[in-house]
Amino acid sequence: MREKKLRLIITFHTTTAAMAFEKYCMANGLPGRLIPVPTSITAGCGMAWMAAPEDRPALEEAIQKDALAVDALYEIVH
Repeated sequence: MREKKLRLIITFHTTTAAMAFEKYCMANGLPGRLIPVPTSITAGCGMAWMAAPEDRPALEEAIQKDALAVDALYEIVH
């Protein structure tokens, strides 16, 4: 069984926004990956971006700088 750790979870209103975020992160070398939204979170679409909490500043900077469409940011044990 996988060890549960504190994770940064970014949710999106639409699947299109989640896929655009993935493409942006891959093109810009930002950490993380798409996952199904954890059951402890309610989100507009079924996909979320998961990264380590220490990656939050870089991801928040990218979201603000390039006005990326995100719903919310959470830190949960997952």
